[in-house]
Amino acid sequence: MYNPPDYRHDTVLPLHPDVRADAWAVDAACSGNPGPMEYRGIDLATGQQVFHFGPVHGTNNIGEFLAIVHALALMDRCGISKTIYSDSYNAILWVNKGKCKTKLERTPKTEELYNVIARAERWLATHKYKTPIIKWETQKWGEVPADFGRK
Repeated sequence: MYNPPDYRHDTVLPLHPDVRADAWAVDAACSGNPGPMEYRGIDLATGQQVFHFGPVHGTNNIGEFLAIVHALALMDRCGISKTIYSDSYNAILWVNKGKCKTKLERTPKTEELYNVIARAERWLATHKYKTPIIKWETQKWGEVPADFGRK
């Protein structure tokens, strides 16, 4: 595949035709589970990293949840609206319910992360958003562009 394919004039990335380029993709990575976790968001039109957080001690699912909320809050603060793609069904469900349903033990090592989770849940409880959050179809479209490439 060419980068970008000659039929795409809205992105610098080789995106599947079903994927909107006027969007952000988010993903998390965790070395071990739990372990050092980080997440980021990528602008699909430019390929640029829009935000990054971590690493902190956590889990991949927590990172996926926080990445979506981070994207929502940043878009809200900047007054922009784009689609968000995430390859995590659980994280999308947690965001829609407004609650991070992690089973990660709360310890001094995870306290910083629990504070970030509480802030994200508060944001979801106090803000309305219409941003579409779409499940990235890895089987069909390949790895999400925000992937850290550590598999």
